[in-house]
Amino acid sequence: MATHNYKFNVAMSCGGCSGAVERVLKKLDGVKEFDVSLDTQTATVTAEESLDYDTVLQTIKKTGKSVKSGEADGEVRPVE
Repeated sequence: MATHNYKFNVAMSCGGCSGAVERVLKKLDGVKEFDVSLDTQTATVTAEESLDYDTVLQTIKKTGKSVKSGEADGEVRPVE
């Protein structure tokens, strides 16, 4: 089964911020694995083929965090 790899640069200032991003990704259907790093300000997601970039982006934005940049399968994608 094919998967997508998404990477987002997310402005997070504390453990609560990264925890909020982790919680929404944990609940999102289609997420196989994720890694949220406060140190590098990134959220990396391995998703099933059915889960698209925009859905993951909007889910992260719902936490109120600013997404500075995003990539889908190695290609830079818009975050607006």
